[in-house]
Amino acid sequence: MQSNGSQITVSPTDIEDNQQLDNSPILTNNNQAKINDELNILRSLLLGVEPTQLNKLYERLNNPQIQAEDISRLLPEAVILRAKQDKQLGEAIVSTVETAIHSSVTQDHNILSEAFFPIVGPATRKAISTALEEMMQSLNQTLEHSLSPQSLRWRLEARRTGKSFAEIILLRTLVYRVEQVFLIHKQTGLLLQHLVAPRVTSQDPDLVSAMLTAIQDFVKDSFTVDKAEGLHSLQFGELTIWVEEAPQAVIAAIIRGTAPQEFRLTLQDAIAKIHLRLSSEINTFNGDTETMAASKPYLEACLVDGVKSVRKKNYTYAWGFLGTIAIAAGIWGFLTLREQLRWHSYMQKLSAQPGIVVMDTKQQQGKYVISGMRDPLAVDPQTFIESANLNPEKVIGQWQPYLSLEPKLVTIRSEKLLLPPKTVSLKVDDNGILHATGYAPRQWILETRKLWRFIPGVHQFNDTNLQDIALKQLELYKQQIEQETLLFVEAKTELIPGEAAKLAKLANTINQLLATGKYLNKEISLQITGHTSATGTEPINNLLSQARANRILSYLNSQGINTNKFKAVGVGSNLSLNSEATQAANRKVSFKVFVTDTSR
Repeated sequence: MQSNGSQITVSPTDIEDNQQLDNSPILTNNNQAKINDELNILRSLLLGVEPTQLNKLYERLNNPQIQAEDISRLLPEAVILRAKQDKQLGEAIVSTVETAIHSSVTQDHNILSEAFFPIVGPATRKAISTALEEMMQSLNQTLEHSLSPQSLRWRLEARRTGKSFAEIILLRTLVYRVEQVFLIHKQTGLLLQHLVAPRVTSQDPDLVSAMLTAIQDFVKDSFTVDKAEGLHSLQFGELTIWVEEAPQAVIAAIIRGTAPQEFRLTLQDAIAKIHLRLSSEINTFNGDTETMAASKPYLEACLVDGVKSVRKKNYTYAWGFLGTIAIAAGIWGFLTLREQLRWHSYMQKLSAQPGIVVMDTKQQQGKYVISGMRDPLAVDPQTFIESANLNPEKVIGQWQPYLSLEPKLVTIRSEKLLLPPKTVSLKVDDNGILHATGYAPRQWILETRKLWRFIPGVHQFNDTNLQDIALKQLELYKQQIEQETLLFVEAKTELIPGEAAKLAKLANTINQLLATGKYLNKEISLQITGHTSATGTEPINNLLSQARANRILSYLNSQGINTNKFKAVGVGSNLSLNSEATQAANRKVSFKVFVTDTSR
């Protein structure tokens, strides 16, 4: 156990001696316990800890293994100290970090993309903006100096010196240009960082840095100056060296030409930001310039140049004249383009019409001349001129007549020649077959079967769906007669009141039916069926129903109707309805028409 000032150190040997003393067999149990208590009190007083904490200390001393919580407290500081010593720690954890990133991307790639998005987006936009700005500046300078007499001299100089024309323009239009920037350690004179402008040849930067430091020291030692002051500028022909000092570092700029005094503010701002960002790295600088890489953005801000401002000339009248010409040309171009679009639309509509064949189009003396062939039945080309917003006076059509075989026009030609009734529709298909559909008089049908052969473009006539209108009328008469019924008084052959008026209409319809059948060469027969209700006996009902049918047959005969093909039949109550409410409807006479084709 040792004591040094206010600190007391207890060695493990002392503790082991005390433990041996505690375990000595010479001491009795009471004495040993008393001694242990006194030793514990003495230890807590010497170490400044509670007896419970002292027991934990014994446990830690007796356990040589390092616990995780100890490592967690020491690990951050250990990593920082190790990273400052060398690069071995970074190289050692590279593979671990790569594996962790790969695992993170595999599990969810959105994590890294969301993390990098705020950085990558602005960086990309800035890079694109810078590249476009540099391109436009170079293009602008090249265009400004490409057509002047001075540009010819510069081109000759570029060919003579082997430099590019753009480089010669840049050199001859610069007021000043910062070609190199040095960041020098003030205490040792070592070079911390060095940047060179594009297309500038530089010497050994360490040598230049050493020479600048030597010149600084020479001036301070040779002349009576304050040690805190330093060299601010050097002049070597076209080159000027501006120097700005700071407590730990010096920034030096190599300038070609005459820079404005405002540029010193740029140097001062750069050295201030470098000290703010890299103060500890500059203090511990040991010659490794990689630790100063973070200073490059601030030094790059110092690599600037100033270009001569070109005196703007007044070209108001010239630009006004050119602007007027441009406006006039734009209006003329717009009107011409609109006219061409309208003409193209007109030609499309015209070419789509059946019976019109465009052979040639041309412009002659400001007018459109179109020539071709046109079927007389085709649409008049003049009808599309107004819809296309063209001037009819500027469109001249030269059409030769011809017969088109397009189905649409052949159909129109067929209608004009055959003059079909409104109940008939005609249509010519792509195979040249004329289809007739509907009802027509027999005479028209017979004439059409002869005339269709004289229609150009028609090779066949199909009248399968064309019927004689008399057949339709015959069917209509047949339906009217079969739907008619005459009702009789119960148990009598007399018609009930009001039914006698039907007989005259019925006779007229039968006459028309017979006339139409004769016209169509069809034989017409009529069956008159008498019915009774089921209230009487069947023999009586049969006689009554036959009598009712005979009465109607006699009436038709009395009206001058040829009843040779008519037949009266009595069926009694065989076809009567069972419902009591319909017994009156069973006392009737019904009709059935039979049509037979005699032409076969």
